[in-house]
This record gives sequence, structure tokens and C-alpha cells, in this order.
Amino acid sequence: MDYYTKAVEYRKELHKIPEVGMKEFKTTEYILNVLRGMGYEVETALETGVIAYKKGIDDSVSIAFRSDIDALAIQEETKSEFKSIHEGYMHGCGHDYHMAVLLGFAEYLKDIETSCSIVFIFQPAEESPGGARPIVESGKLDKFNITEIYGLHIWPYLNQGRIGVKPGPIMAMSGEFELDLIGKGGHGAVPNSTIDPIYISSQVISSLQSIVSRNIEPIDDAVVTVGYIKGGSVHNVIPGKVEMGGTIRAFRQEVYDRIKERITTICEGIAKSYEMEIEVRITDFYKPVDNDEKLTEEFIKSQGDAIEIVKPYMTGEDFSFYQNEYPGVFFFLGSKNEEKGLVHPLHNSKFQSEDPVIKNGIDSYINLLKYKDII
Repeated sequence: MDYYTKAVEYRKELHKIPEVGMKEFKTTEYILNVLRGMGYEVETALETGVIAYKKGIDDSVSIAFRSDIDALAIQEETKSEFKSIHEGYMHGCGHDYHMAVLLGFAEYLKDIETSCSIVFIFQPAEESPGGARPIVESGKLDKFNITEIYGLHIWPYLNQGRIGVKPGPIMAMSGEFELDLIGKGGHGAVPNSTIDPIYISSQVISSLQSIVSRNIEPIDDAVVTVGYIKGGSVHNVIPGKVEMGGTIRAFRQEVYDRIKERITTICEGIAKSYEMEIEVRITDFYKPVDNDEKLTEEFIKSQGDAIEIVKPYMTGEDFSFYQNEYPGVFFFLGSKNEEKGLVHPLHNSKFQSEDPVIKNGIDSYINLLKYKDII
């Protein structure tokens, strides 16, 4: 079988065994066995995940390629013949395609001489809690002399056959906030004897939605979204506590920090005005994915007519932690096909694409190496 046919088979097998972050043990074993069979030097990235190495003519320089390997806690609802065999789990974000692309790329390169070395990173826990940062901090990549890094994401918002990319920031930095509104519960018929956290939560939500429109410069992109609210369980009882949480997105650190500051200040002010307590917890996640200008220009030239310059997206990706260490390019692999009904978004129980997308991904890497005279 050729590299593409094998990659399709890899994807089918990996799709059947989805595992969530830092628990991708079967997935790791599968990848290790495949890469060892190709003759690569391999090691585990963390407890899960794999790093493979191909020595080039000049082994003082390496180019790295990364795939994420984790899945989501979603019950699959596709009609695939190779559906998930793990109840309640699914490759609903396309990481099975990412692994197939990188394994197919490794299959293609296994017997080809390269002018520099190649590093293949199969990273755990991109969805949560984030595997890129601990891999970088472990120092396992230091010995490879990586000078640049590339990654991709299947993208159902872009037509199949298209490759979406742009220089500079392409995905946002992200964080999450959690708020505990601690009031005073009581009978719903005597609200004056309570401090109603449900009513106050509406004030908090309304005020948080003013941050982007009134505290951030109009030319800066930012998002503050409240994603959940929990409080109360009985019609005629005012609860003593309401919990809520949401996400923060921005492209610039100053904007992100300003949002965090305003969340804290708003909650402090509302708590004081209602004589109650609001506990604020903010967790920082990923930095913005910021594509190197020069490498992106090379990548665009290497892909011919398939390229589509895209707008930046507010979704986040921990590929940014690699870009903090090495210049790199992250791009989107179009998978939408409306005629075949392949339009479901990422993180959807019915998300799926088709085999040609895998070849498009492998070929994008091959075209890049050919353009750079590495193969």
C-alpha cells in the first residue's frame, strides 16, 4: 500500500479508540507500534504521546511537525462503519485526521533522504489540560535542534481542498473565569429578607458584556462569554449561591489583561453595592497562535492555488507554546463538503470528513519540504 492508503487505514483504527487528554494510552501504543514498524527512533512525549526522529544529512538542524492525539467526551452519532468503541468518547475535533496525516507523512519520508532532520510530535491533551507546554518544559525537544515547526487543524468552515492560513496572529489567546455569587437565601415570597444571587447574576452578566464594547478599543478583537450559570432548584426558594463561568479571548496580552482586570473590578463593585460576596477565579490557558511572517510566506508559495488567506479566529490552540520556542506556522485544512453533508462543526457528535482530506494534509507537508529543497 502507498502512504495515502496506509494513512486512511491508520485514521480508521485511531477513530475507533478515542481517549481524552493524558489518558491516550491505547492511542500512544498504536502510534509507537506504527512508527517503530517504519524504522523511526521513537520515545514517549509525556506519559502519553510520542516523539519520533528522522536523521537528516545535516543533523544539526531539524524541522518539527505536530499532531494532537486526544479526543472528546462526546457520544458519537455518526453512521461511520468504524465508530468509536469507547462509549461516551469520540474524535469530534478531527485529531484522528491529524494523526493520520502525520503518520502518512512519516510513511512517505521513511525511505527518502532529507537534507535536515525531521521531528514528528504526537502531542497529548490539546483539548485539556494542554500537552504542548509540558512537552516544551520537559526539555525533550532540546536535543533535536529544532529551527521551525508546523501544525494543522482540519477545518469544516473551509471548503475541502482549500488551505487556510495567514501571517501573524491566527488564533486567540484564551482563559476561563469562574464566579461564585454568595448571597442570602430565603423564601421566594419574602425577597426583601434575602440577598438574591439570581437577580444579582443578571447584573453581573449585563456588566461583563459591556467590557468589550466599552473598555476595549474598537480596533482590538476580544470576546467575553458567559457559558454557564447554576443556581436554585425550587420555584419558591431564593438560593444562597449562584455559580457562573465563561471564557476570555483576545489577540494581545494588554487586551487580555484589561479584560481580567475589569472582570475583577466589576464583581468587586457589584458585591459591595449589594452587601454580598463574589469570589472570582481566572485561569489562563493558551497564548495566541502567531505565525512567523517569513515562514508563512514560504508556506503560501509552496501550496500553489490551494491557499486561502483567512481572518483570525477566536478559537484557541496550545500550538502557541511551541511558537514561543521556535518560529512556526499553523494552518487550516479545509474539510467542508456541502454536497455530501459534511458541514457539522468541530466538537459536534456528528462531525466527520472524508479520506481525500488526509491526502491534502500529507501533500501540504510534502510540498513544503520540496519547496525548501529538503527532499
